[in-house]
Amino acid sequence: MNDFQTLLAGSAREHGHLCPGQVIGVRMALLGLELVGLENPKETREIKKLIVYVEIDRCATDAISYVTGVKLGRRSLKFKDYGIMAATFVNLSTQKAFRIVSTESARTKAAAFAPHVEDLHARQLEAYKIMPLSELFEVQEVSVNIPAADMPGPSAFKTACESCGIVLRDQKEVRNQGRILCHACAGVAYYTEKKKLFL
Repeated sequence: MNDFQTLLAGSAREHGHLCPGQVIGVRMALLGLELVGLENPKETREIKKLIVYVEIDRCATDAISYVTGVKLGRRSLKFKDYGIMAATFVNLSTQKAFRIVSTESARTKAAAFAPHVEDLHARQLEAYKIMPLSELFEVQEVSVNIPAADMPGPSAFKTACESCGIVLRDQKEVRNQGRILCHACAGVAYYTEKKKLFL
């Protein structure tokens, strides 16, 4: 595993800028990997042993993905839109799982760790690099029940919407009054169709 500064620089490059969230994400990822007993999944076959649930779509999530190698397309990164700066790291081989939450108190404590930095944003960035993990995070050992349809690998679960016929994978269908429907046909899609285009 690369050292913290190298990972932070790489993460910032991938993300597009360096920010306090990148520092939080890199440190959270390193701690999570240590807790579940995986040293460097991004560069080894250990990647098949790791699933990470993130609870916010902010900068830290990009850093966690960069450090660990988990990705949505690999089905090893799971997004739960809870609005909490938190991530749960799961070792699929051992079933060990730990949820790490970034503390809000770290924001105000940043002044004690970087008093020489006047700008609030820059102060947090510098403080988060050196702040003890106990000040930066709360950690819980947890258990995570991962349904078979959410596991990485080829999809063994495939069906079709009984209304429009679109193929649905990984048991993501909506069951409504005994019918199997896609989200759009069930009326719970994130979008509203305006018109079909014919190419």
